[in-house]
Amino acid sequence: MAPSNPLANWQKIGDSFYRKVPLYDAIFDEDVELENYIVAGAPYGGAIALYRDETKPYRLQDAQASRSSIDIYTCSGKQINRINWEQATIRGLGWSDKEELLVVAEDGTVRRYFGLDGEFTSFSLGNGAEEYGVRACQFWASGLVALLSNNQLIAVSKYDEPRPRLLAPCPEGEVSSWSLIPPAHTLSRSVEVLLAVDKTIFLIDSNDAEDKILQDGPFKHVSVSPTGRFVAIFTGEGKLWVVSNDFQNKFSEYDSKSRVPPNTVNWCGDDAVILAWEDEMHLVGPNGVASRYYYDGRFHLIPEFDGVRLMTNDTCEFLHKVAGVTEEIFRFGSSSPASVLLDSVEQLEKKSPKADENIQRIRSSLPTAVDTCIKAAGHEFDAYWQKRLLKAASFGKSVLELYNSDEFVEMAEKLRVLTAARDYHIGLPLSYEQYLRLTPEGLVERLINRHEYLLAIRVSEYLQIPADRIYVHWASQKVKVSTVDDEAVCKLIVQRLEGKPGISFEIIAQAAYDEGRSHLATQLLNHEPRAGKQVPLLLNMEEAELALDKAIESGDNDLVNYVLLHLKSKLPLASFFRMINTRPVASALVETAARGEDTELLKDLFYQDDRPIEGANVLLTEALRETELQRKTEKLHLASRLLSDSKDATVVLHQKLVSEASQLLKVQEALDRDLEDRTEFVGLSLNETVYRLIRAGYGKRAHKMQGEFKIPERTYWWLRLRALVAKRDWGELEELAKTKKSPIGWEPFYNEILGAGNTKLASVFVPKCTNLPVAERIEMWVKCGMIVKAGEEAQKAKDLNTLELLRTRASGPAITEIERMINQMRPRK
Repeated sequence: MAPSNPLANWQKIGDSFYRKVPLYDAIFDEDVELENYIVAGAPYGGAIALYRDETKPYRLQDAQASRSSIDIYTCSGKQINRINWEQATIRGLGWSDKEELLVVAEDGTVRRYFGLDGEFTSFSLGNGAEEYGVRACQFWASGLVALLSNNQLIAVSKYDEPRPRLLAPCPEGEVSSWSLIPPAHTLSRSVEVLLAVDKTIFLIDSNDAEDKILQDGPFKHVSVSPTGRFVAIFTGEGKLWVVSNDFQNKFSEYDSKSRVPPNTVNWCGDDAVILAWEDEMHLVGPNGVASRYYYDGRFHLIPEFDGVRLMTNDTCEFLHKVAGVTEEIFRFGSSSPASVLLDSVEQLEKKSPKADENIQRIRSSLPTAVDTCIKAAGHEFDAYWQKRLLKAASFGKSVLELYNSDEFVEMAEKLRVLTAARDYHIGLPLSYEQYLRLTPEGLVERLINRHEYLLAIRVSEYLQIPADRIYVHWASQKVKVSTVDDEAVCKLIVQRLEGKPGISFEIIAQAAYDEGRSHLATQLLNHEPRAGKQVPLLLNMEEAELALDKAIESGDNDLVNYVLLHLKSKLPLASFFRMINTRPVASALVETAARGEDTELLKDLFYQDDRPIEGANVLLTEALRETELQRKTEKLHLASRLLSDSKDATVVLHQKLVSEASQLLKVQEALDRDLEDRTEFVGLSLNETVYRLIRAGYGKRAHKMQGEFKIPERTYWWLRLRALVAKRDWGELEELAKTKKSPIGWEPFYNEILGAGNTKLASVFVPKCTNLPVAERIEMWVKCGMIVKAGEEAQKAKDLNTLELLRTRASGPAITEIERMINQMRPRK
């Protein structure tokens, strides 16, 4: 095939060149009359949505079919999908930068279609949209603005989280045209709207409507440049103005010589404006210089940030400004180093010595020439010139001793990807600049949405980016469209995805569940290695037991608790307990959580699990916390009843203790009621109750309680001793000293009384401590200050050394007595 002329379709406008690049031809069937459709195209060479213009007459045979659908095509005319539309009249058709189709109905309903498969979410604009009706819509990458019939504007800033809000009140009058400035290009970082009303234009944001005080309206068209720096205005007299976005400076004016306003006014990049009528187009550059193009029929404009796509029934073209590097190489008569380097390749192929002469002539500028050829290759759509430019760059860098080839390799990679995407069967005519903005991941996403899985995988592998999303999407689609049995589908998917990293079977299983294939979803989830992904979907599928088992197998207690909380809220309590009783981990977690948060659940759990002691312990704990006597008694009674049905020895013992606790409460209540010294007994332990009674002088009542509650004798004597010492009832203690035997021995009496400071009474108990060694009794006498008595103990034990030690600690008459004892013990000479 003969190479195309690189200067073909170039048009000079002012100091710049523009060119129309043919992308596809014979794209639409004859029965698709594009002139009768409203056309909206997604950015970055994206899909095209066609909706029958209801103002145009219908052919009888296709009136009904066309009226109720939105058709989605690629730029090459390949139909992707047909969306049935039976809602209100469409007032807005647009795309997000993620290739999501936005359809705005007259009643304010907005549908957001994603994935090009017809799946959608919807929301309402509210704010009077249903009452007044939507007149028109304008879109930007992530939001939209709707104009109502009462001139009110409603903005939505994020399609993901739609929160429609009213902009500032609009002035009354006839709106002749309007446009919006996206948030990325405003100082407020919120959308602003230019509204042409009567003779002037208003700048409207969320707070204010600012009159730009113009006098030449009504303005038939208002259009903001892709960077938001300039505004194009078409006046009623057929003139195009280009002004600054603050309306303070007027940069150019162009007279179209037409009183019929164009159908659309769009920007071609940031430097030229397109005026489009039915079959005529004016491309207006700086300083009002223009070029005219003519078509055989109606054409549609799809703006891109770096140009426009031109669509007719037969062709798809891309009109854009020629890049500086491209102009430098191909401009007629160019002698730039890059142009000379390109010529050198041709001379080299002819084996002409002129090739070397050219290289030597541009030797000093050769690195720059190589870079220019690489960049120019990126801006070419023709594969022939891409290869020629890269071959020139390759020739140039081979001559250089040191040159970093990274840019060359990267450009070759990008061009391979772009060529594949631009193929007629794919229909994504991305420019180089669009590809850079879209990113390789964005391109792969668009290929996935078109079900071009093979190309998506090859692009991912070629560019070394993860391909797991592609496989998951393929599998999800296979689940949706497959008609074979669940086992066969599951086997096919698992075989195809085996060994692929990062695969989420949870997403595939969710797709199966959404299609009503629950069994298949469960089978697929068995291949999901992450329990955290399995469990939520299993719960949604009402596979409760399986979800709980998967959570327990994971060893993640948080995940198990999540499942248990879900099950507790969904199942009857009896069913819930039956489910966890056979799963010790689950039962233990429920018990642990309930101890701190839900004692009623804990009691039910112990009852269902036939654990009366644990259940009674919970009731006892609650009884101890209660401040009201009646409530305490009720809790104890319930605990006793819980234990009464069992014949187990341990349980019987517990029931006895609970009964005694209940009996103690009754006794304490009677004590509080009968005794006049206002000592509070309710809530005290048995020992503390007896102790307080003795200390308060109610020894008989204490002795009665000993018999009633069978308090051991040793315990009772200890309580009595400490209470009497605390009371300082020395007389009673002296009486006790006359008792022949003490269940606790006499040493505690000595210690307690000595600790209270009564050495005299304490000394009474020393002789009764007959079971203690002599040395300890001697020390007891010493602590009581009775050195002589200590000496007597030592003399009885014939311990001369201890007597001599006591002499050093004695004073006054005691010294004489100790000396006497010592002399008696010394042997006589």
